Amino acid sequence: MVEELDEVVIRPATVTDAERIATVHVASLRQAYAGVVAEDYLAGLDVAARTQEWRERLENPQPETTVWVAQEGDRVVGFASLGPSLDEDAERTTLQIYTIYLEPRSWGQGIARELMRTVLAAVPAGSAVTLWVLEANERAAHFYRRNGFTRDGVERIEEIGGQQFTEVRYRRG
Repeated sequence: MVEELDEVVIRPATVTDAERIATVHVASLRQAYAGVVAEDYLAGLDVAARTQEWRERLENPQPETTVWVAQEGDRVVGFASLGPSLDEDAERTTLQIYTIYLEPRSWGQGIARELMRTVLAAVPAGSAVTLWVLEANERAAHFYRRNGFTRDGVERIEEIGGQQFTEVRYRRG
């Protein structure tokens, strides 16, 4: 499924997108978690290592998992991924949004909304979809609430850069 928002095209990712996805991933993490996650951890995020991780994911995709990119001209400005829920308490039909990231310069332009629409269009009718977000990431939580997700009361502790953070699960459907 390909959608356009002005000059932005949402399309399935390919292996050749790995480096551009990794670049967006690192830039977004650094901006979104500045002042929350330790600066040395964020500074140490390595695009080359992330590129290799994304290359492997795209070369050997998990069953029933899809990754999309938002492309503006020849630049990937965002990406999202969806697949079966990884949560132990999930029903067999529950899906999970694993990632949705944009390069910081693209925030507030409607691109994340179009990525989310594409992802949600891939969710079969009647299936629930979940995602996890750091409790401290109010910008992301607000975006998810605007897109019909609500906190379902499940929390977990995630270690990032030697610090512990609370992640909360959001659910839609």
